Amino acid sequence: MRSYHSYSSNDTRRLGGDVAKILAGHRGRAALVVALQGDLGAGKTTFVQGFLKGLRIKKRATSPTFVIMRRYKIPHVQRVAHHAYLHHMDAYRLRKPDDVTLLGFEKILADPRSILLVEWPENIKVALPKGAVKIKFKYGKKENERIIQL
Repeated sequence: MRSYHSYSSNDTRRLGGDVAKILAGHRGRAALVVALQGDLGAGKTTFVQGFLKGLRIKKRATSPTFVIMRRYKIPHVQRVAHHAYLHHMDAYRLRKPDDVTLLGFEKILADPRSILLVEWPENIKVALPKGAVKIKFKYGKKENERIIQL
């Protein structure tokens, strides 16, 4: 596991963009799933904002806490490895893994053209594929410091 230190929102967004460019090259038989774990305010949504920018998605990511999931179309010029859609899920309000069934979760997971970013993955842990990329966000000791473990 590799650790990165972020001292600002811009640092966290930049890391999100860099990770997006690396992971977009993934080619598999199912969706690329990235589990984003960390306390409230630790930088998960800020990281997602950078991830979208790294894929040249112009819309600004906002936390989907109340709508549970947002879907973004990846622009054609950035469709590396045939990824066409990015799904951003916030599982904070989900209480059991079966709650994802209503969201078409299995269909998203089966689609190799999809990237799925999941905040609060621990709430749906058994529904996530074993090969999910795990990223942990922690508060650092200095003001505004975040430790991001990939």
